[in-house]
Amino acid sequence: MAKKKPTGYDADSIQVLEGLDAVRKRPGMYIGGTGTEGLHHLVWEIVDNGVDEAAAGHARRIEVVLHPDGSVEVADDGRGIPIDAKPDGRTALEVVFTELHAGGKFGSGAYSASGGLHGVGASVVNALSTKLVAEVDRNGATHRLVFNERVPGNYVKSGAFKATSKLAKVKTVPKGRTGSRIRFWPDTEIFDPDARIDYDTVREHVARVCFLVPGLTVSLHDKRVKGQKPETFSAAGGLADYVDMMSVGENVTDVITIKDEGTFTERVPVDGKMTDVERPCTVDVALRWVKGYDTKIVSFVNTIPTHEGGTHVAGFERALSYVSNGVLLKDTRKLKKLAKTKDDRATPSDVQEGLIAAVKVTFAEPQFKGQTKGELGTPAVQSIVYESVKNGFDTWAGGGGKKTQINALRDKMVNAIINRIQARQALDNRRKLANLSSTGMPDKLADCRRHGPEAELLIVEGNSAAGPAKAGRDSSIMAVLPLRGKVVNAGKATLKQVVDNAEAQALITAIGAGSGPDFDVESSRYGRIIILCDADVDGSHIRCLLLTLIYHHMRPLLEHGMVYAAQPPLFATKVRGENLYAYSDAERDQLSATHKVAMDKWKRFKGLGEMNVDELAETTLNPATRVLKRMSMDDAARMAEAADLFDVLMGSDVATRRDYIIENSGLVDPELLDI
Repeated sequence: MAKKKPTGYDADSIQVLEGLDAVRKRPGMYIGGTGTEGLHHLVWEIVDNGVDEAAAGHARRIEVVLHPDGSVEVADDGRGIPIDAKPDGRTALEVVFTELHAGGKFGSGAYSASGGLHGVGASVVNALSTKLVAEVDRNGATHRLVFNERVPGNYVKSGAFKATSKLAKVKTVPKGRTGSRIRFWPDTEIFDPDARIDYDTVREHVARVCFLVPGLTVSLHDKRVKGQKPETFSAAGGLADYVDMMSVGENVTDVITIKDEGTFTERVPVDGKMTDVERPCTVDVALRWVKGYDTKIVSFVNTIPTHEGGTHVAGFERALSYVSNGVLLKDTRKLKKLAKTKDDRATPSDVQEGLIAAVKVTFAEPQFKGQTKGELGTPAVQSIVYESVKNGFDTWAGGGGKKTQINALRDKMVNAIINRIQARQALDNRRKLANLSSTGMPDKLADCRRHGPEAELLIVEGNSAAGPAKAGRDSSIMAVLPLRGKVVNAGKATLKQVVDNAEAQALITAIGAGSGPDFDVESSRYGRIIILCDADVDGSHIRCLLLTLIYHHMRPLLEHGMVYAAQPPLFATKVRGENLYAYSDAERDQLSATHKVAMDKWKRFKGLGEMNVDELAETTLNPATRVLKRMSMDDAARMAEAADLFDVLMGSDVATRRDYIIENSGLVDPELLDI
C-alpha cells in the first residue's frame, strides 16, 4: 500500500491573528466588504463617534471634509477623546485606535446610549488606513498622535516619523475648548480599485443624523471639487421633519408622532458574574401615509441606521397591523362581503401601503447582528416598541386624529385589501386557465387519432348532434366536442366566471394551447376549429358566445385563420334519387322552379340533430361537399357585440330588456305588429 504524502497540516499551520491584523485579513467581517460601501463605512465610524457625543449632549457641531488626496477629516466640538495614560504607559487615545473592543461605550459610563458599541470602530478605521492623524483639544492644548501604517508616533522637525506613544502638543487653545479631529487615508491596497467616497452618499448620511439629534449642526465640504462651497445641515423637528422630507406626493394624514419610554431586564456579565440589569429604552416614532403605494420605513438604534430592521421594526409593524384591524377597520361595511371567506383582515402590506415612517429606539448596549450594525437583535425591544406604538396609534385612530384623515386612511386600507384580493383572484384564474391545457381531456370529447395542422375539432350542440357527427366523421383527423347549454359570455364575464364555466373549460382543455397571454398557437392540437350550430336563434347565440370566448382568450386562432363556422342547409329534398339542399328560402324557391318540386316536398331542418348520418356527412363533414366560412377578427368582434345583445334580449334581466325595447321602439313599424 502506497505511503500517504504529508499534508503539511500541523501545529505550524495554525495562525493567530492579533490586533489590527485580523481586520486587515478579513475586512468584510468589520465593514461589510471592500467596495464603495465598505469605504463609506469607515467614514460613518468616525462621524458617528461625533454624533454620539452630540446625542449625549456634549457636542453641537460636526465638520466633515473630503480632501483631494483621498483622505477624510471629521471634527467635532465634543469632550475630546481622553488623553490620560493607562497603566501600561499608553494614552487612552492610542488604545482607542489600536486595540479592538476598546472604547468608552461599554457599560453605563461615558455613554448611556451610543451607536458604536463593539469598541472596534475607530481601530478598524486605523487598521484599514495607511495613515491616520488624531488631534484632541483638552486641558488648554491641542494634542496630536499620528498612526503611520498603524504604528503610533509623531513627525519630528526633520520630517521623519518617530514611533512613540507620547502625544505631541501642537498648540495652545482656550482652556474651555474641547473636541476631536480625525483625518485618515484609506489603504487603496485593501479596497477595490473602483471604490470611491461619493459626495451624495455622505451628504445623505450627515443630513440624516441631524434628524436623529435635534440641535446638531453638520457641515460638509468637498474640497475635491474646485470652488464647491460647504453645505450645512440641521433639523430642529427631529424625526417628524425627516418623515416630512421623505413624503412625496399628496398626503393622506399629517405626521403622527409617538414618544414613549419603557424598561426591560437583561442578563449581562458584571465583574465576571452574570447579573440582571434594568435597561431604560426610549421609543421615538414619526409616521404618515401618502396617496402613493410605495412604503418607506427607516429605522435607527441610538444614532445608527439599521437598514435591515430588527426587533424594533418588528414591534412597530406588528402594532400597526393590530390597531388597523382592531380599531381602524373594525365593522367596515365595505369589508363585510370578504368576511365570509375571512379575507377582511388587512395584511402588513395593506397597512403599510403609502406609509412613510421613521422608528428610533435609544438604550444602552444594544445587541446587533454583525459589526456593521444593520439589524437590531435585542429581543425585549420588540415588546416595548409594540406597546408604545399600539397605544399611540390607537389614540390617533380611535378619534385623537382628524376625522377626515382617519376616514381617508381607512378608505386607503380598504382599497388595498380589495385590490389585493382581486389581484390574487385574477392571478389564480390566469393560472387555472393556463393549466387547463395540461389537464386530462374532457370526458365528452371524441378525439381523433392524429393531431396537427390537418386535424379538426368539430364543436356541436349537445349529444343529439354529437351522435351523427361522430358516426359521419373521419375519425383519423376529426374530433367531436359536444357542448351542453351555452358558453359563458366571455365579453362580460369575469375571468373567474370563465374559469368556472364547464363548457369553456372543456373547449380550452381540448384545444390544448393554453389561454390569454399564455396561449401558444403552435401547441394547438387541431389545425381547424369548426363550429357546427343549428340555423336558428339559439344556434346563432351559441356561435356568438363561442367566438366571443375565442376572441378574448384564444385570439391567435382567429389571427391565424383557424376558426370556421359550418354552413348547414335549411332544406332538403330528393329529385330522381338525388339529394338537393337549399341554404336559404330563396335558394329553395329557385331549386323548386328548376326541378319542378312542390313546396311540400321539402324537409326543413330544425337542427343538426335531425339530420341522419349521411346527410350530416355530405353537407357539413365531407371536405369535398361541405360549406365552411372562415371567421376573421372582424367577424369575432361583431359576434361579441351580438352576444351582448342576445344577453339583453334573451337573458333573465327583465328590466334591462324593457329599457332596450322602450329605447328602440321608434325603429319598429307599428303596421307590422300583430296587435
